[in-house]
Amino acid sequence: MPVRVSIFDDNKKLLDSLSILIDGSAGFELAGAYNSCKDIESKISNSQPDVVLMDIEMPEVNGIVALKKLQLFSKGIKVLMQTAFEDEDKIFDAICAGASGYILKDTQPARILECIMEVYQGGSPMSPTVAKKVLGLLQNRNLSATAIESFNYNLTTREKEILSLLVKGMSYKMIADTCVISYDTVRSHMKNIYEKLHVASMTEAVAKAINQKLV
Repeated sequence: MPVRVSIFDDNKKLLDSLSILIDGSAGFELAGAYNSCKDIESKISNSQPDVVLMDIEMPEVNGIVALKKLQLFSKGIKVLMQTAFEDEDKIFDAICAGASGYILKDTQPARILECIMEVYQGGSPMSPTVAKKVLGLLQNRNLSATAIESFNYNLTTREKEILSLLVKGMSYKMIADTCVISYDTVRSHMKNIYEKLHVASMTEAVAKAINQKLV
């Protein structure tokens, strides 16, 4: 089954080019293309995407507000944010709102497809410059090392290894290959990790792992 993708971007030229890219690539299917996030709930209900490719700078309702609405409407939906800017506050807000990944608009077409697939498979792709800013931002917002509370979630060695690979942006399939275990085993470990960390999504798990220095 192809990965169904819905695109939200108010730049008609970019929206058209992304639509052609998705619709013309094997393994992908264009579920919907929209120039506004207004009434996003009904648009998502009608298009039923596996992954949403979302521009941040949108008229009326911006991408971050739309993302928050989607998390309430369809919790856990996979959204790959796309922007022309490396604005630290917007990056942080998007991640906190539940974004599955964050890439720049100058990302090459082939890499965009790879990122969509990574998100679909459970990964957290980010453009290199964005990833660097995210790590720096989280470190700057953290308390000093001596003031950080010691958390113990009783994670096993294998669970810590898998969580570490997840923080690096690996998909479940990539983690399975790296750890030489099955995809289903990774999913089982992730279920245990979610329960121990008291989180409900991959994004929350990654954020908690980084903020509390679990890996």
